[in-house]
Amino acid sequence: MAYKVRFVNYPRQYQQHKREFDCVFEEIMSGGDFILRRHVEEFEKRVAEYVGTKYAIGVNTGTDALYLSARALGFGPGDEVITVAHTFVATVGAIVQCGATPVLVDVTDDFNMNVDQIEGTITSKTKGIIPVHLNGHACNMDNIMDIANKYHLRIIEDAAQALGAKFKAKRCASFGDTGVFSFYPAKVLGTAGDGGMVCTNDNGLARKIRAFRDNGRVESVDVVECFGWCTRLDNLHAALLNMKFNYFEQWIKRRREVAKMYDEGLSDISEVIRPPISKSDYFDVYQNYVIRTEQRDKLVAHLQKSGVEVLISWRVPMHKQKTLRLDHFKLPMTERISAEVISLPMYPELTDEEVELVIEAIKTFFA
Repeated sequence: MAYKVRFVNYPRQYQQHKREFDCVFEEIMSGGDFILRRHVEEFEKRVAEYVGTKYAIGVNTGTDALYLSARALGFGPGDEVITVAHTFVATVGAIVQCGATPVLVDVTDDFNMNVDQIEGTITSKTKGIIPVHLNGHACNMDNIMDIANKYHLRIIEDAAQALGAKFKAKRCASFGDTGVFSFYPAKVLGTAGDGGMVCTNDNGLARKIRAFRDNGRVESVDVVECFGWCTRLDNLHAALLNMKFNYFEQWIKRRREVAKMYDEGLSDISEVIRPPISKSDYFDVYQNYVIRTEQRDKLVAHLQKSGVEVLISWRVPMHKQKTLRLDHFKLPMTERISAEVISLPMYPELTDEEVELVIEAIKTFFA
């Protein structure tokens, strides 16, 4: 189908910055700098400084960033780790792949972890919590860190969708033992493929993760400190991300402008639940602009017919995926959200006219 408004428009960004993209590609290819070269180190340093952590370690994917964090923190058989079901499968998968047991709590209407349910799930086996900063909106990290300190729990922040987002002026991924990002193409900062990052203030954790990502090697190709994996951030991707990072704050500003247009344009439609208006403690980067409606499937069909591409994340929540064997958890808000959510087009290159077209299509449906 030829859409009038794409959910994400990768070619448009390339055309707007074609000369710079091409220069990066030519530099890397002509120099033969492919694996763990200066571009990776420079990008790691920039991300660490931006987030406010001592270290940032580039890895192959956000999924690997989660898994290596869990391994470095020692999650394993007999341990329980608390997280949510309204998230990408990798969040829960990182726990399971370590041999630990996921314990799922519900979410609230901001799509993030219901902090009030955490303490009721803690047992003598609980070792950690993985809060997910979904859609570019931070969790309430004060309350989560208070609980973690009280019960001596380790924290991995899943900030895959939240680079740049803040809670009380502090950036996501700087609160916990580690914080992880994804640079999947559709993310607020995305590369031309896969990429991920682990941020931490702990020197020991940083060294472990650097070893894990490169088959146990850190400072010398001849010295192996442990068995690891091959999950490095490719130098080409790091160079592309470095170039794009120059525009990152500008792109966040545009995302917030688009979100404001959606907020104002949809405010009179009672059948649509818009994202909660962020209070002063929060700074949202709008990885996604997600609305809810009980007429979700009919609205999606109407929008597609009108030439608007949308996304549903996730139609089946993780605890309802039969093969994952997590259906013993009762998560009514998660299930309700999964039946109602629609992610509207959201990227910096959207024009005002395209945003208005999306708004008018939704208004026409409910009219």
